[in-house]
Amino acid sequence: MTSTPFTLRWGILATGNIAELFSRDLLKDPSIRSVSDVRHVISAIGASSSATKASAFATKIHDGKPHNVTCHGSYSALVADENVDIIYIATPHSHHYQHALLALRAGKHVLCEKPMTINAAQTAHLIQVAKEKGLFLMEAVWTRFFPLSRELNRLLFKEKVLGKISHVTADFGLPFSKADLSHRLLDPKLGGGALLDLGIYSLTWVMMACYADPDNQGEKPSVVGQMLKTKETGVDEFTTISLMFEKSRVSATASCNMTVRSTEDFCRIQGELGDITVQWSPFRPKSFTLEILPEKMQVVGEKKADGEEELAQYKQQPHERIVKEVRKFDIPGDGHGMFYEADACARAIRDGKTEAEICPLGESQLTMEIMDKVREMNGLRYPEELEAVESY
Repeated sequence: MTSTPFTLRWGILATGNIAELFSRDLLKDPSIRSVSDVRHVISAIGASSSATKASAFATKIHDGKPHNVTCHGSYSALVADENVDIIYIATPHSHHYQHALLALRAGKHVLCEKPMTINAAQTAHLIQVAKEKGLFLMEAVWTRFFPLSRELNRLLFKEKVLGKISHVTADFGLPFSKADLSHRLLDPKLGGGALLDLGIYSLTWVMMACYADPDNQGEKPSVVGQMLKTKETGVDEFTTISLMFEKSRVSATASCNMTVRSTEDFCRIQGELGDITVQWSPFRPKSFTLEILPEKMQVVGEKKADGEEELAQYKQQPHERIVKEVRKFDIPGDGHGMFYEADACARAIRDGKTEAEICPLGESQLTMEIMDKVREMNGLRYPEELEAVESY
């Protein structure tokens, strides 16, 4: 006998490109990814301007086929819909805080696109409201839920294939034209700059490889960051962050920019036994390469007359690696990969949990604190109305 899968009813807040990708993934049959315990229904869609716009979006994601989606012409109407369990917030990150707060205050669970807010104080407020109301809240860091990411976690922390991790580097760069100053990445009024939009992915890989290590015991890193700002609008064009986990003796670098594309191997995790490199893209990775040190690499030393040891020589050069395995992970059903995080939301809500273990609120809070510190070090502050926190 097969048990009935838990059904999570979604409300989609906004009708842009990211909302379309997520919605199309929700509509795919869970069986394509071997999921049978949960399923998803899009119950309602909310547009900021008119129900007609929401209706056009519903027709688009259903490829013109008939549907039973309720279409609202305002976000307030959407969060008030009794047939909705959870709101997916897909507006620009400059508006995440106000829209997540709107949904939580209406008694809805929330999955909010990344970064969850503009600053750590806003994130803390959302977490407090969610906890007070007993509601599920999660930042939509979809990369954490990919099969590749879960396998990487297993190899690093259960099998410990690299032994003690010592150093991690992660970089995300994409070229964007600087001609259109109204583009959200260049506009300070929209929380523009590379850090919040792209740097959060670089930090995600650092967090997954360093902070998530059980041996780390929740140690927060010391942080130093530098920026090169755009001449046009003063938001960050290049940002590099150095993170030191002093107790666990791990160093990490997270960098981002909106001028040049990252190299193919955008992330490298180095340990005492070898390296793992993750291949492009930082947000939707589908392969990594595991390399191990030559098994019989030994130091050969000779004694000088005065008893001092000669410079160590190696039977094999220390930079050589043996490629042990390249692992590839396909995304089933021509999906984008966002259904993995949706499944996690459904299971958590089904089980009465208010956060997801793979993407805990504490890590979202810490990531925002790191980005706050880097912005403060470099004098990047957005307009007061964007940074403001409503009264508790």
